[in-house]
Amino acid sequence: MNKTAWMLFLPFLALTAACTSNIGANNYAVQNVNKVQTAQIGTIISVRKVIVQNENGGGALLGTVAGGVAGSQIGRGSTAGILGALGGAIVGGVAGDIAQSELSKQAGYEYVIQLQNGGIVTVTQGNDVLMTVGEKCMVIYGPQARVIPYGG
Repeated sequence: MNKTAWMLFLPFLALTAACTSNIGANNYAVQNVNKVQTAQIGTIISVRKVIVQNENGGGALLGTVAGGVAGSQIGRGSTAGILGALGGAIVGGVAGDIAQSELSKQAGYEYVIQLQNGGIVTVTQGNDVLMTVGEKCMVIYGPQARVIPYGG
């Protein structure tokens, strides 16, 4: 891979990885801080390990641009340069989509919770707080729902 292609590819990987959200129960988005949220007490009735990944297509877009620019370096200004740009864009788009899919994967858990009022809800979150079947918990409702241990 030539120097120009590497100069485009490395920032692309960094941008793709930066698009991954942290989905842990202990992480809050800035816009959700200092807001009142409601909570209910419940009991964990099921825990299932899941994989969470971002599928917004940003990696494909970045890869298409990077691949097109890198491919255009073949035979600058000629038909070969145009074909290289098109081929590079296609390959870059596919590679970007695959890279984003793989770099954004995170392990998480899906919790099924029986609430004290009899209702059942599910919450999927990162793996920083592991809860077990039968454990008392608190379900926090809001734009960033989460399940945390209940110590009361």
